[in-house]
Amino acid sequence: MKQSLNIKKEKEGLGKQVNKLINKLLLKTYLLPIFTLLFFVNIQFTHAQDNTQDGKKYVIGGISVLGNTSFSEQTIITYSGLRKGEEVIIPGDKISAAIKKLWNSNLFNNIEMYVNRIEGNEVFLEIRLEDLPEINEVKINGVKKSKKEKIIEENTLNKGVKVTENLLTTTKNYLENKYKKEGFYNTKVNINTIEVEEVDTLQTSTRAMNMVVNIDKGKKVKVKEIVFNGNTVLPDSKLKKAMKNTKQKNITHVLKRSKYIEADFKTDLNSVVDKFKENGFRDARIISDSLVVIDQKNVALYIDLEEGELYHFGKIDFIGNSVYSDDVLRRILRINPGDTYNGILLEKRIADTENPEAVDITNLYQNNGYLFSTINTVEVSAEGNVIDLEIRISEGKPVYFNNVTVVGNDVTNDHVIYRELHTRPGQLYNKSNVIRTIRELSALGFFDPAQLTTDFPNPNPNEGTIDLEYTVVETGSSQIELQGGYGGGGFIGTLGLSFNNFSLKNILNPKAYKPVPRGDGQKLALRLQASQFYQTYSFSFTEPWLGGEKPVQFSTSVSHTKQFLYDSRTGKADRDKAFNITGISVGLAKRLNIPDNYFTLSQALSYQHYNLKNYNTGLFTFGDGYSNNLAYTIGLSRNSTYNDPVFPVGGSNFSVSAKLTLPYSLFNGVDYKELKDEREDLEYIVQDPDNIYTPAESNEAYNGIAEIDQERFNWLEFYKVKFKAEWYQEIVKKLVLKPSAEFGFLGAYNQDRGDIPFERFFLGGDGLGSYSLDGRESIALRGYPNQSIQPVDANGNPTNDGGTIYNKFSLELRYPITLKQQAKIFVLGFMEGGISFNDFKDYSPYDLKRSAGVGLRVFMPAFGLLGIDFGYGFDPIPGQSSPNGWETHFIIGQQF
Repeated sequence: MKQSLNIKKEKEGLGKQVNKLINKLLLKTYLLPIFTLLFFVNIQFTHAQDNTQDGKKYVIGGISVLGNTSFSEQTIITYSGLRKGEEVIIPGDKISAAIKKLWNSNLFNNIEMYVNRIEGNEVFLEIRLEDLPEINEVKINGVKKSKKEKIIEENTLNKGVKVTENLLTTTKNYLENKYKKEGFYNTKVNINTIEVEEVDTLQTSTRAMNMVVNIDKGKKVKVKEIVFNGNTVLPDSKLKKAMKNTKQKNITHVLKRSKYIEADFKTDLNSVVDKFKENGFRDARIISDSLVVIDQKNVALYIDLEEGELYHFGKIDFIGNSVYSDDVLRRILRINPGDTYNGILLEKRIADTENPEAVDITNLYQNNGYLFSTINTVEVSAEGNVIDLEIRISEGKPVYFNNVTVVGNDVTNDHVIYRELHTRPGQLYNKSNVIRTIRELSALGFFDPAQLTTDFPNPNPNEGTIDLEYTVVETGSSQIELQGGYGGGGFIGTLGLSFNNFSLKNILNPKAYKPVPRGDGQKLALRLQASQFYQTYSFSFTEPWLGGEKPVQFSTSVSHTKQFLYDSRTGKADRDKAFNITGISVGLAKRLNIPDNYFTLSQALSYQHYNLKNYNTGLFTFGDGYSNNLAYTIGLSRNSTYNDPVFPVGGSNFSVSAKLTLPYSLFNGVDYKELKDEREDLEYIVQDPDNIYTPAESNEAYNGIAEIDQERFNWLEFYKVKFKAEWYQEIVKKLVLKPSAEFGFLGAYNQDRGDIPFERFFLGGDGLGSYSLDGRESIALRGYPNQSIQPVDANGNPTNDGGTIYNKFSLELRYPITLKQQAKIFVLGFMEGGISFNDFKDYSPYDLKRSAGVGLRVFMPAFGLLGIDFGYGFDPIPGQSSPNGWETHFIIGQQF
């Protein structure tokens, strides 16, 4: 005869359990001792209480296991915590604890424990249980195929997972809440299970279940109407505007849809109350809110308000401040007695949690070492609706950094990271320096900005010290460009390698090639591009910290390009007509501390040799000859964008530069006024308005012009000024506005010598498709063909020789789809306009060629930035009369 010792851990109620036990025992041919039943019932009600009753002590003589389970007997006994030879009290806590352990393992169901027999002081126990079923197959109905795998992954519905009530309940709740957050307020989820028998490779039968998840999202519910009651001071329109996430149906709500999400609505109710507090009504509250279902697609929201009375600020006293005087704190607080009470503004002036660099009292202390300072605002009086305040400050000790460490960098060497830190051991704690360091590490491009975090282990307020730990996650910083396509009249092949975390010192170390030496923060780039019409080869190297002591960037580059003239008879390149450019440049850029340490001063010396061999085009009057370009470039820039260089959400980037050559005309002894007059005479012969010159004379005049221009441009003489500014502003979370403006001017020292035919500005297109390698600068202007925006002559025809002046304005709205390490993807909309001219007397900066459109950007560490834009040109290109219309642009390796 077997005696039950504890609760069956199953879903049946107590009465069903007792009945089941009685029915089971009545099948026996012998009588059940009454005390056994009473003993079972007693344990049912008393096992969870303190064991104050006397039980009998036994020694476990043996434990047996029965039931449908794939686990061995010894494994189950080990799970229970009981062992042979152990003393137990029956009834007692050890038996209850054993059943609880088995139940908490989430492996078994219908757990029972019985006394099999008793021999003297030995008790022989029997454990009865069965395995929980495992998932065999999951079928999901009601969603797209692409969503099913994600649902299985997010809810751990993989094959072999144990099927518990908790798993079914949490899956159901997760899915209903997930779709309600997307606006499907009426989502219903039903999960059915069908038990099947599964046989494994060891031929042992296990319980398994097929699971069918039925999802009925229903119709997307939108807010048809928001009704306020009780507001007299603030109109409904202001209160609706304060609700950032819950919007009433309106065709103007493009960025914020009117779907109803309960959690967002509750948050917006707080925003409504805050709007009253901002306007002096500090006692405003929501009396009630209700939702009325209009139909399956629409709901109405009713909000009852109580505005309360208008309050003003009274006297504001500072208590406990010794580091800063009351006057200093009042200048930071910027709130005066008599001002309309604004509780939200008061909180921000004390501590603005949304802006880590805000001018507030908390940052005043924390940027000067007082990390453990606390600031509390206490209302001491509210008589006559005038609120007197005490701002109580506990300053604490100034805090110094003890240890500053970086973890997570498996590729980048420590010195590359530590030289970018604005926080050093022994320095006074400064919150702004911590934020600046995070920006600098993000800007390196070696780490995932989204996973860059800080921690402050071992704070010691008594000693005034703290440790700081930066955690970084390496990301692929090298890129490969391998592509083929058509452009410039033929097939173009490109091979580009860019190693952005290169290590030059390990270039001779075979063990460092993984696949190239990495870790020292240097940049090495190689690029080869070729088609039947041109070839280009380039190499560049950058060391961001020359000498390793100061942030002085050294860069050098070498390039060679060869372009062949198009033969209109054969449609192929004429190899006998070539234009070669060989160039080299060396530059230094130093980070400044004045006016602030966001500024960089850069200088570069460059040399290009232009060699023309029988290369006659409209841009050059001489087809054979050469030109030399020795130039010095100086630039000043300020970059405070943050945090992700691919998708900045704030800050600005300004740059101004001047490229200058020597004024050769001052000392080379050439009379350019005489050359100019001679050239004008020859131009008259070539144009021959009176038709009096023979072709031979015209040809001789043309050759004379070419000789003069060869003399004028053997050493290029010019100055070139450029300016560019762009801003990034997060309008709402992750939605970023980027306005920008740029300007360029190419001028001549000696007007008799004139403007050079090189270095000119060509507007239009993607800014990349420059297949004419004559030293021109391509400026992107989406919505128009590449390099199509040219200055026009007196007859309104494009000159096709580029402009010496240009300006461009752009407005871009960006929103990310994902900013994960593997790929960063964002969409954008843009409006922009630009124009170019050849003379300031014609310059009209707002007579723009306008465009608008949308685009997509994808950044993958191995391939860099890729994108596509669809732009519509609203104006005709020079030489045409109708709007240009739609253009598609492919972006590779650059951002607009």
